[in-house]
Amino acid sequence: MLIKNGKIYTMAGEIYEKGCILIEDGKIKKVGENIQGHSEEKVIDVKGAWVLPGIIDAHCHIGGMEANMGFEGSDINEMTDPITPQLRALDAINPNDEAFQKAVKGGITSVMTGPGSANVMGGTFVAIKTHGRAIDDMIIKEPAAMKIAFGENPKRVYNNKNKMPSTRMATAALLRQTLIEAKNYKAKKDNAKEKGEFFELNFKMEALLPVIEKKIPLKAHAHRADDILTAIRIAKEFDLLMTLDHCTEGHLISDYIKESGFPAIVGPTMSFNSKIELGNKSFSTPAVLRREGIKVAIMTDHPVIEEQYLPLCAGLATKEGLSFEDALKAITISAAEISGISDRVGSIEVGKDADIAIFDGNPLESMTNCLYTIIDGKVVYEK
Repeated sequence: MLIKNGKIYTMAGEIYEKGCILIEDGKIKKVGENIQGHSEEKVIDVKGAWVLPGIIDAHCHIGGMEANMGFEGSDINEMTDPITPQLRALDAINPNDEAFQKAVKGGITSVMTGPGSANVMGGTFVAIKTHGRAIDDMIIKEPAAMKIAFGENPKRVYNNKNKMPSTRMATAALLRQTLIEAKNYKAKKDNAKEKGEFFELNFKMEALLPVIEKKIPLKAHAHRADDILTAIRIAKEFDLLMTLDHCTEGHLISDYIKESGFPAIVGPTMSFNSKIELGNKSFSTPAVLRREGIKVAIMTDHPVIEEQYLPLCAGLATKEGLSFEDALKAITISAAEISGISDRVGSIEVGKDADIAIFDGNPLESMTNCLYTIIDGKVVYEK
């Protein structure tokens, strides 16, 4: 495929006013101006339309919380045990959820989707493409992150069951206890391997090894400033990677977040303040964090905000001070980097997956239409 005459925002530094992209075998082969294709190739002349890398949501629950389903399609919160690291979002996602079709029509090509925030430790997120018949064929990275949650949600769920945690203290204690058990498990396993001895595997603890080994981050649900700081405190104690998801009051402690070095995934801001933790929710948070030099992504938390409206959320953040460039990054390359998938997606560069969204104008504006969505070099939506 050859895409030509596009206003290409590569998100790798270059902007081409009349650019071309050559795609072969699902990958980007060339990016530039005046690229000549072969006669047998499909040519898309976009006639000045905006061409971007496919839009990426760094935090949502698409496929696991299905549209029009209620309980039957709700598979993101196993509210029977506060510590469930062994759960995998991979096993809950239905590619036939109608939300995927809407996402594709909105230019959304990749998402990080996974467990909700009922549990202190909820299981692993997976990074996937938004088009496919079988989830196994849609995977970009699995496992991609381990979900943990602070604040109101675990308290509310387990207080109603008369068990821990019913306080923030208990949430932190359960998390620390589990991480200590995981470190001890790893030490015993490594010791047994070194001695050539049999070692009985523990399913829960095995799920935590990529976290302890810093292969994947903790994905910390934290709205309130004190919960964000507790998440940072624990991650530092155990020397772990982490992303600060929601980060609703991040603007109140931006200097502490900067010092921590952890990135933020902000949202869902275009939603009702449904609980006490959201009282300081503001579209200005991404701008405040970026001014501190913190890497920021913007999320929908689908179905809280429907997946296809992610670009509009970034646009509303620009109204409150986020630069246009940073807003685009927050739903493309920064989202990919924070999610650990930037080797494949997030920018239009040679060798990366040919995931491309083409718009008839600025995608951050409400009147703009997505004209084409291309995933792995195939047109999966055309307006």
